[in-house]
Amino acid sequence: MKVRVFYHDKCFDGACSASLFSRFHRECITPNAQYEFMGLVHRAGALFNEADFTGDENAIVDFKYSASPKITWWFDHHLSAFLTPEDNQDYLAGMADGRYANRRFYDPNFTSCTSFLAHIAATKFGMNVEPVAELVHWADVVDGALYESPEAAVEMAAPAMKLTLVIESTQDPAFVPRLIPLLTQMSLAAVLQQPFVAELLPPLLTRHEESLTLIRNRSEMRDGTIYFDITDRQLEGYNKFIPYYLHPSATYSIGLSKSSFRTKVSVGSNPWTRRKPEEMVNLATICERYGGGGHARVGAISFPPDRSDDARAAAAEIVAELRAHERALPAS
Repeated sequence: MKVRVFYHDKCFDGACSASLFSRFHRECITPNAQYEFMGLVHRAGALFNEADFTGDENAIVDFKYSASPKITWWFDHHLSAFLTPEDNQDYLAGMADGRYANRRFYDPNFTSCTSFLAHIAATKFGMNVEPVAELVHWADVVDGALYESPEAAVEMAAPAMKLTLVIESTQDPAFVPRLIPLLTQMSLAAVLQQPFVAELLPPLLTRHEESLTLIRNRSEMRDGTIYFDITDRQLEGYNKFIPYYLHPSATYSIGLSKSSFRTKVSVGSNPWTRRKPEEMVNLATICERYGGGGHARVGAISFPPDRSDDARAAAAEIVAELRAHERALPAS
């Protein structure tokens, strides 16, 4: 049996989810299956190509919903999991009539898709997930921004942080699919020591230092909200916690970056903010207005690369809204 696993590309949780799904499927569903891994990215326009769903089974993990009948498995935890109301209705109808029972799973209350998948695998299929406890822990830390401090997030002492840097920065489409099976076969420190991984790290750490300097020079923090525009540099894969490392008193950060296939508006909130949860704005809801999405505390919007002006206008509107919201609150 050939199983195609579609995952959120250039994302630590996406890679971990794909690895855990393949181990779960092999242990609990089909012992001798063969797995192919294909990354998916958020971009303007269609996110899926029906012609890619060529497996005997096709799985999507840590990514938006597809109503295609060719999709056998789906796991996601994002608030903005459904592109359209019709997709949401298809999921609800399939759950109600049993078509998707024990095959499509959604719960936005989980910090990472990896931890959600581990929960489903253990509780519904009897999988022993203790051997992957390290992976689940770090997927939660990375995807939920549960670092103990900005320094822990930016200075990257832990192997998981270095792997995140490599995963988010690679331009080789074969790298993450090669990496994925290893994530549930060995410790993260051992994965990092694999020659094809270790050789990539030194130049990326140098680039990380350069991005730290660039964002320090480009970012402005006012009314609790950081804004920076680095669309003149091919630097989409920067560490998303740099703004809070540089401006620890900020509540929100909006960054504009550009790659070959999109202009991206990143909208985030400081994991170490002193703001109370009820004082925070739901960023997924804001991003959905512009065709993006994400979580309550972090989201993004993708525009075609030739629509940088539209992306910049959207970013300016969001910055103005968040700054106004912060001004209306008492000082934190």
